[in-house]
Amino acid sequence: MTIWNAVLLGLVQGVAEFLPISSSGHLSIVNNLFKMSNEGHMFFDVLLHLGTLVSIIIVYWQDLREMFYEVISFGNIGPLAGQPREHYPHARMFIMIIAATLPLFLALPVNDMLENLFYNNIFIGIAIILTGCMLFVSDKMKPGKKTERNMTILDALIVGLCQCVAVIPGLSRSGTTITAGIATGLRRDFALKFSFLLSIPAVLGANILSLIDAVKEGIVWANVPAYLVGMLVAMVSGIAAISIIKLVNAKGRFGGFAYYCWVVGVLSIVLSMIF
Repeated sequence: MTIWNAVLLGLVQGVAEFLPISSSGHLSIVNNLFKMSNEGHMFFDVLLHLGTLVSIIIVYWQDLREMFYEVISFGNIGPLAGQPREHYPHARMFIMIIAATLPLFLALPVNDMLENLFYNNIFIGIAIILTGCMLFVSDKMKPGKKTERNMTILDALIVGLCQCVAVIPGLSRSGTTITAGIATGLRRDFALKFSFLLSIPAVLGANILSLIDAVKEGIVWANVPAYLVGMLVAMVSGIAAISIIKLVNAKGRFGGFAYYCWVVGVLSIVLSMIF
């Protein structure tokens, strides 16, 4: 793994994780088409996802802090202790995030099979094309008005089930969960915020499982400096990508990403057949 390979993969991870174009799909295409070394790749994947996780924490730090304050205030020990329950919207969002995370356990039994799909560019291409179709449909949906104050457990479970489906390589997790949120009646800006905050427990859980497998696979310590550079690039590009998707989502224009996904999906299939 060279520094430049790490920079490229970090950039792909940071941008594609938050833009609704599938980070797993793009990483797979770049890895497979350019024949980058897969030796010790699992540990590198953990660090790349850790970099994008830090991006979310930085951008949504205020929401996370409020969530923490409101959750501990339920025990009458926090700064909001004693206030009426309507003053706890972030605590309510915390409960919704927990509910939406539960369906991910359904994906655990098929985790190994999904790992093998990472190396199948034809399957990845089809999944990215499906992501484009989903984004195209999301633009046609009428946005709702629900936020953390009136979102229901059922809404959270629907978004969570869609996130569970999006563990399939090539499907965009952010695109799938944002679209699902809008479909359940969430306000567009809240659907995006909920999608990104929902990724925190998902990425943490996946990283813990992947780290265990990475240790079993073996870590190439000589590559660690390059890995750390890739993680830093993923973090910085992730922050930039979140800013971009916020602007795009506010205008409700995911159509451009849909066309992009269709082109990339078709190219992935064609190039895989050629090479």
